[in-house]
Amino acid sequence: MAAVPKIEVLGSGCPGCKKLHKLTVEAAGQLGLTGEVAYVTDINRIIEMGVMQTPVLAVNGKPVLAGFIPDVERLKEEIKKAVDA
Repeated sequence: MAAVPKIEVLGSGCPGCKKLHKLTVEAAGQLGLTGEVAYVTDINRIIEMGVMQTPVLAVNGKPVLAGFIPDVERLKEEIKKAVDA
């Protein structure tokens, strides 16, 4: 992974969204990524991405997961896949 990816968790601020953010920070740390994992609650940003379910994990501005909270291993897989794409 050459460049530091832009990782965002988008949600309404609900407990599930906060949990996804916490797990994503953990996954990014385990991958050795040093950038911030942003937590976005702006509903317009969520709509712009074209997703209707939260929480959303986005990498480099593209949603990679929506509507559920995976475990850390799945998050790591999805982040790696999105960065390497």
